[in-house]
Amino acid sequence: MSMVKCTSCNAPLAERGATEFKCPECAELIRRCARCRHQSIPYACQKCGFQGP
Repeated sequence: MSMVKCTSCNAPLAERGATEFKCPECAELIRRCARCRHQSIPYACQKCGFQGP
């Protein structure tokens, strides 16, 4: 069984405040942990390379 991890920091998404949403460019699923969301750590879609805060 694979664990769901943050797109930015690769941390497991087990805590409150984590989210997942579709990439605005290609609809690939992007997952963010609470820490990366609150600190606005950049992320990049692994499929198309779209970058966001």
